[in-house]
Amino acid sequence: MLLQADPTVQYALGLHRDRLFYRDLRVDSPYNTYKYPGLPPGPIASPGRASIEAALYPARVPYLYFVAMPDGHHEFRVSSKAHEEAVRQARHAREPKP
Repeated sequence: MLLQADPTVQYALGLHRDRLFYRDLRVDSPYNTYKYPGLPPGPIASPGRASIEAALYPARVPYLYFVAMPDGHHEFRVSSKAHEEAVRQARHAREPKP
């Protein structure tokens, strides 16, 4: 399945953006997990010990989706419908306040 992980697209672009746009998702790179299924061909950062241990011994959780919120935390969801609602909440939180 497509992972559709924004950090992999940022890696493919070679820069960090607070927000990606649909045009960014078109970058042609094997690291673009919106275009290529499965894991990217290599790491996108230098993982620390905790990350390596988490990869070796993953938590048993039902989550398939996550959304990065504007304040830096992530929301995890188990269904596509719940994920889409979290995306709407993230977009609403990004809207300029009057």
